[in-house]
Amino acid sequence: MAISSFLSVRKRPIVVVVAVTLFIFLSSLFLFFSPGPSALPFFSSSSSHLSSQVSIPVSSNASSPETPTSVASNGGSSSTSADRVSADASPPGTGTAIASDAVSNSTADPPRPDATAAAGAGDAEADVPQPDHVMPPAATEASGSAGNGETAAGVSSERDEEGQGGGGAVEEPVELPSWELCKVGKGVEAADYIPCLDNVEAIKALKSRRHMEHRERHCPTEPRPRCLVPLPERYRRPVPWPRSRDMIWYNNVPHPKLVEYKKDQNWVRKSGNYFVFPGGGTQFKNGVTAYIRFIEQILPNIQWGIHTRTVLDVGCGVASFGGYLLDRNVITMSFAPKDEHEAQILFALERGIPAFLAVIGTQKLPFPDNSFDVIHCARCRVHWYADGGKPLLELNRVLRPGGYYIWSATPVYRKDPRDIDDWNAVVALTKSICWRTVVKSRDSNKIGVVIYQKPTSNSCYLERKNNEPPLCSESDRSRFPWYKPLDSCLFPAVPSSGGGNSWPISWPERLNMKHSTTSNNSSIQFAQEKIDSDTNYWKDLVSEVYLNEFAVNWSSVRNVMDMNAGFGGFAASIIDQPLWVMNVVPVDQPDTLHIIFNRGLIGVYHDWCESFNTYARTYDLLHMSYLLGPLTKRCHIIEVAAEIDRILRPGTWFVLQDTIDVIRKMDPVLRSLHYKTTIVKHQFLVATKGFWRPGSTGSKS
Repeated sequence: MAISSFLSVRKRPIVVVVAVTLFIFLSSLFLFFSPGPSALPFFSSSSSHLSSQVSIPVSSNASSPETPTSVASNGGSSSTSADRVSADASPPGTGTAIASDAVSNSTADPPRPDATAAAGAGDAEADVPQPDHVMPPAATEASGSAGNGETAAGVSSERDEEGQGGGGAVEEPVELPSWELCKVGKGVEAADYIPCLDNVEAIKALKSRRHMEHRERHCPTEPRPRCLVPLPERYRRPVPWPRSRDMIWYNNVPHPKLVEYKKDQNWVRKSGNYFVFPGGGTQFKNGVTAYIRFIEQILPNIQWGIHTRTVLDVGCGVASFGGYLLDRNVITMSFAPKDEHEAQILFALERGIPAFLAVIGTQKLPFPDNSFDVIHCARCRVHWYADGGKPLLELNRVLRPGGYYIWSATPVYRKDPRDIDDWNAVVALTKSICWRTVVKSRDSNKIGVVIYQKPTSNSCYLERKNNEPPLCSESDRSRFPWYKPLDSCLFPAVPSSGGGNSWPISWPERLNMKHSTTSNNSSIQFAQEKIDSDTNYWKDLVSEVYLNEFAVNWSSVRNVMDMNAGFGGFAASIIDQPLWVMNVVPVDQPDTLHIIFNRGLIGVYHDWCESFNTYARTYDLLHMSYLLGPLTKRCHIIEVAAEIDRILRPGTWFVLQDTIDVIRKMDPVLRSLHYKTTIVKHQFLVATKGFWRPGSTGSKS
């Protein structure tokens, strides 16, 4: 009996081993014939654990983002799209279930906002119904690097009940390129390459450069660039704001010529490893702060940061004027042409000051009519009366009725024959367009300033003895300012339809004011409730998700670009952060840029199938919401990714909000660029750019 008991005890381990072996064998057979690892709950992926642990922070009261759905106003139509790039922007079906491994597919894919402008005319609003905001699934993460030359259609093993990723049709795989550095033309600095401004062959073929045609956009045709811009030698992370306003790393912008060229004007100095900006300028020898105070003294009604919020600085140099106006809660769009003074806009953006490459040559600036509260020119070297006064007529177009034009230049205060002739020509032109001279004065250094004001009514235009320049017709007004020639006619201060041009309320209340819902550049209306809904949506989403759940170091973010800005809701939601936002309204989307300016924000029109007018490595965060799908119907996703990479600084972020199918298409492309990527809530792709360049090891600096 004792022996039998002993043997049964000795056999117990053997029985256990046999049982475990048999279980593993049977499980392996089950897995081999099963459709996926989700067949066994304990083999669920990390995403399924996140799904069960991560709460959904988006407020249940938040509505879906109200993308500008437009309707034609009385007697007009949205036919301006004939002058714009057309694209099929209709959204895919919403409500398709998305399920990660071992996760129920009871949660719908977040709805994509409608992006289609109504083409018909009439009184009733042709509103496309918007689904209620659906709470997105819990976070799913994916990171890694896709090798060059690979193809990929997706990035995760998520499947719906039918076995198809994302619940929709299988995307065609994206062929990932073998990335190479851009080959640039003679005289172009490779690290500063801008495809549409450095097209050497197109510039050589120009018949004239008299009107700065060589500084305008000349984009490469097919094939568009699919290459990468190199880093300057010894490039490093920029100096953080606000120190960057006064000093930047020399090696990040290794252009010393400006130091010598402007050495007597206190623009910029070299000090060791830094460029230092003393705050001087050609017209403000006592410093820009004193110059800003002087303007306020001679024109108290300007009320920086209260009455005046948006400023356009023409020929801005290194943008010290705009940089110091930030202290007054004024946002300035500073612009100058590329290389007219070596890399001045690159200096400005490296400092963390809003700036943009542009020129008043033969084409309209990419801004709506009646946008800016103030326009400033300090020795900006523009012949305002040239070509029948077209340059000044362009300023008149973008200046808000009742807005001020501040001109500080030698014709204002010098008595040389040429300056006298220039002054007399400007006096005659400003009178002909009914600008009122408000004040003409000199500062302590005898530097002269004259300030004009644009009228707020049409009475002066109608009382002119000579109809020169002639008044533009309403059909002229509808011409969209993208690759369109400068006007030779004068736009009325108030359109014939009336209204829409009253001065906005004071800042900061202006950010959330009731807005004019009619575009100046097209006969499009927007429902006020859509603007309000968009504002609330972005306020909730940014505060609860963007600032808390993204792997973004917001304290190091200064220059931000919203690539599909809509009504400016994203920018408004981060207005209290120490950063600024360039709001871009794509030319194939509804025209909402006038609303953005009315809110006291700044932005431009642009076509994302072309390169943006900025230097490489100038933004810390690029944000794209529901644009990539329609965009890639017109241009290749590789071209879009190459432009994103050109604009982003190393160590910074690209945030894509879109459908899961679009995200899966973009993710391997970014990973082929050695970006670290994370998919959040099946709705966002957060990608971090590194220091990798073709032929490099990708080490950080």
